[in-house]
Amino acid sequence: MDIRTAIAAERRELADVLDGLPAGAWDAPTLCAGWRVREAAAHMSLGFRYPLPRTLWEITKARGSLHRMTGRCARRDAATHTTPQLAAFLRDNATHPWTPPVGGTAAALGHDVVHGLDITVPLGIDRRIPEDRLRLLLDRVTPKSAAFFGAGLDGVRLRAHDLDWSFGTGTLLTGRAQDLLLLAFGRKLPAGRLHGEAGDRFLAV
Repeated sequence: MDIRTAIAAERRELADVLDGLPAGAWDAPTLCAGWRVREAAAHMSLGFRYPLPRTLWEITKARGSLHRMTGRCARRDAATHTTPQLAAFLRDNATHPWTPPVGGTAAALGHDVVHGLDITVPLGIDRRIPEDRLRLLLDRVTPKSAAFFGAGLDGVRLRAHDLDWSFGTGTLLTGRAQDLLLLAFGRKLPAGRLHGEAGDRFLAV
């Protein structure tokens, strides 16, 4: 699948998920520490809404910290925009060419897929990412990328039980491919989603 086509489909589908959430779900926590659903959704569209000069200005105000900048902007934008607007930003910008500072279009797809799962997994929404999108991302998992996201996968071998994919060496840890993708992006997961002796290392608390 063309990555741009996958990105557009992912954004539209996630917008539909967001539109279907009950009001209370927008204040539920996500897998991103300190962010509720509304902050995660606001963050996902920041690249569409902020032109480069404003992005650079926001980073300057955050004393050069991208992490500090994205957190502050997510909280501010979540308070400024309605939940229908936050969903619409994704749908209306499904074909927007934004990419993260590194990684190109594949990183843009990873950004959308992972943040979407950050939202749906804690809410108990069983959204299945299509296999072609997962493979585009799983095929790009490397020791370098795992280290970049602070995944802490040393001494662990990940193996998906729903498609043919594995990564790493060491103690075997199995799960659904999209859950293992979350591990590769540095996320911790709710209990019951991973199987293996090393599973406790990756539990959300």
